[in-house]
Amino acid sequence: MIKYLGSKRRLLDLIGDVIGRVADGSPVLDLFSGTSRVGHALKQRGFRVIANDHNAYALALARCYVEADREDVDRDARVLIDEFNRLPGRPGYFTETFCERSRFFQPKNGGRIDAIREAIAAKCLPPDLEAVLLVALMEAADRVDSTTGVQMAYLKSWAPRAQHDLDLRLPDVLPRSAAGCSEAHGLDALAAARRFPAAVAYVDPPYNQHSYLGNYHIWESLVRWDKPEVYGVACKRVDCRSRRSAFNSRPRFAAAIRDLLEAVRAPVIVVSFSNEGWLTREELESMLGRLFAGRGHVATVASDYRRYVGAQIGIHNPRGEKVGTVSHLRNTEYLFVAADRPVADLLADLPEAAAGRTAAPSDA
Repeated sequence: MIKYLGSKRRLLDLIGDVIGRVADGSPVLDLFSGTSRVGHALKQRGFRVIANDHNAYALALARCYVEADREDVDRDARVLIDEFNRLPGRPGYFTETFCERSRFFQPKNGGRIDAIREAIAAKCLPPDLEAVLLVALMEAADRVDSTTGVQMAYLKSWAPRAQHDLDLRLPDVLPRSAAGCSEAHGLDALAAARRFPAAVAYVDPPYNQHSYLGNYHIWESLVRWDKPEVYGVACKRVDCRSRRSAFNSRPRFAAAIRDLLEAVRAPVIVVSFSNEGWLTREELESMLGRLFAGRGHVATVASDYRRYVGAQIGIHNPRGEKVGTVSHLRNTEYLFVAADRPVADLLADLPEAAAGRTAAPSDA
């Protein structure tokens, strides 16, 4: 999958184990699905998943990795990927914007991205099949970009991978879960929380001032293919200035997450949060304990992990020049479990030695 800030790749087993222990059936509602790594892993475990994210690129990822079923799209996707891999480059909006006005990709790859994206648009494919092709293109472009992992800036010198030729590969689309067909939606998280009842709701909100739209504006433009006006050295979409989320605002965050949690229609809520976030562990535990008419039971699992790849590389300005050093290289990622019944005993035996995990359950 694409390089992604906040990815839960290293925590998938832990998240799956926790949800597997506390879930009483399906579906699992993933309110901020992002790359859909979590939804994909849960579908693989046999859950029916409802994935939601308001960004277009994230919706495409959710349709590919959660909603689409292998038995429905595999054959056609393979034929189309083979066809698109033979297309010559045809430079257009993508090349001009992200290879010439900026330096995210080599022009040879930009031209092929333009040609393939236009070909996908011309096919007028069913939504799930189109999503598989869009994700194949997104991931192919991600393998030849020249960034530290986010699209706030590009590197001053070309990354070695940027020299490689673009090559589409079939994404890892899963067969249909035994629990039934999964779904993907592009709603605001609060609207999705109100709309979809679930056995478990998984909540992994943004927790700082940097929006995912701003960090991954190229994927948003590639999926929407609306060829928007752009601004700045990074050629961001102009709507990055107007599409603001309360979850990216320190003054508004606490009220936004409280309103969201209170709107969830599930007997169990699992929240991913970092110690870098705008609420402390104690504040979130207190907030969760007030759910379920003030009788919420809360258990917390803490996991030590390395920060994202950009932090390992260092701080760069919009021109890709290194301008500072990071303050720390490791974080604590929390999984908070809130339920209408006691849950601490279900998590107490999580192996503390595995992957540096420590379990710290406590009922509130």
